Amino acid sequence: MVAVLRSLVSGARAGAGVVLVASLLLTVPIGPAAARGPDGFADLAQKLLPAVVNISSTQVSHERAQRGPEIPQFPPGSPFEEFFRDFLDRNRPDAPPRRVTSLGSGFIIDPSGYVVTNNHVIEDADEITVILQDNTNLKAKLVGKDTKTDVALLKVETDKPLPSVKWGNSDKARVGDWIIAIGNPFGLGGTVTAGIISARARDINSGPYDDYLQTDASINRGNSGGPMFDLDGEVIGINTAIFSPSGGSIGIGFAVPSALAHTVVDQLRQYGVTKRGWLGVRIQTVTDDIAENLNLPKAKGALVAGVTEGGPAEKAGILPGDVITAFDGKEVADMKRLPRIVAETPIDKEATVDVWRKGKDTRLKVKVGELKEDETQADKGGDTPAPQATPRETASVLGLTMSALTDPLRDRYKLDPSVKGVIITQIASDSPARGQGLSAGDVILEAASKKVSSPKEVVAAVNEAKSKKRKSVLLMVEGQNGQNFVVLPLEAKR
Repeated sequence: MVAVLRSLVSGARAGAGVVLVASLLLTVPIGPAAARGPDGFADLAQKLLPAVVNISSTQVSHERAQRGPEIPQFPPGSPFEEFFRDFLDRNRPDAPPRRVTSLGSGFIIDPSGYVVTNNHVIEDADEITVILQDNTNLKAKLVGKDTKTDVALLKVETDKPLPSVKWGNSDKARVGDWIIAIGNPFGLGGTVTAGIISARARDINSGPYDDYLQTDASINRGNSGGPMFDLDGEVIGINTAIFSPSGGSIGIGFAVPSALAHTVVDQLRQYGVTKRGWLGVRIQTVTDDIAENLNLPKAKGALVAGVTEGGPAEKAGILPGDVITAFDGKEVADMKRLPRIVAETPIDKEATVDVWRKGKDTRLKVKVGELKEDETQADKGGDTPAPQATPRETASVLGLTMSALTDPLRDRYKLDPSVKGVIITQIASDSPARGQGLSAGDVILEAASKKVSSPKEVVAAVNEAKSKKRKSVLLMVEGQNGQNFVVLPLEAKR
């Protein structure tokens, strides 16, 4: 191209040559070609549609009208008179139970008749029907469900292999990748929509393992339980929820990623329930202020606020105040990541845990336990004898009035005898503790990562933090909601 331009320039007048070269340059690509989408989705849709099904679930509604309105007066024989009579008869307080039908979507993952959908699509259903693309109706039974991820597995009986689809790897999906969704929006079965992955790892506060894929593909009521496909025709998500003030699609939809759903479905198929790993810790987010107080180079990981007595973490030597930065070789980028990693770790496996403790990295070994549905924090119990009463010692710092724990204070604030620390008795109106969730009756267990048993130790920790020119001090506090770390600024915000 350069040679052609030189030839054209040398054989033309100077002025004309400049114009010619400029004209040619406008048509020559000088950078990477603009990205373009696929030519179409028709072949892919035709291949996938037979494996996507409609789910019809029926349940008996026992709701009764408290007091029905009187029938309006219409001329005898009027069609409105008959309509209103039928309507009011169905809504009388003594009317018989009604059967309510809801619609959703699903997809077949095995030719033998295993169907995946959302739990909320079939929740409390007395009867479930799977409707194939050719309108064949098959009665389905519930194999298992998982409320934490909103996934359910059904089984239909069939005398011939059914069309099915394969799981893909959602961990490889990137923001901007094309996807298609197929489902049954508003009862319109076999609806295909297309879009891109708008975001990953969305937390919509629906459960402990939120890690949704976000898409701008049109998803509406009835799409729930339907598949999200990549361009290889593999399922990388289960369409589950939308954000919509109006009830219709505004281009913000969420799907359970296949990396999470696939494991859940496999366990439901094998056991009928999920079997998740359990560590036995209560965690909270590592903020910039907390990272500074713990000398952590940057805010990452999950801060251990409490350890379950007798749990795997306690046996492994994990302590409150540790920051878990990696588990079983997987990085814990933030607090929300840890529960999912632990849940997906095989039960009884000896896993490595990397923690940040007292300014350095420490590696521990933990034997992963099994999470029970009713698993709670360890019972703090009341078998430990109450300590002997001591003269009451008080002090104030940062607007907190504190006292040594005495029997009268334990009785007043209903504190367990096993709790040891310094109790907050009053918080000044101008205290930086305002807005931090602290209240009278909370007990300070640690200040600046040191255990405290007297108010003067808390004051000393605050003064030490000030002498080191820190912006804040880190407290471990036992409150109504259990143990938590609280960061108190050392200077009033302006």
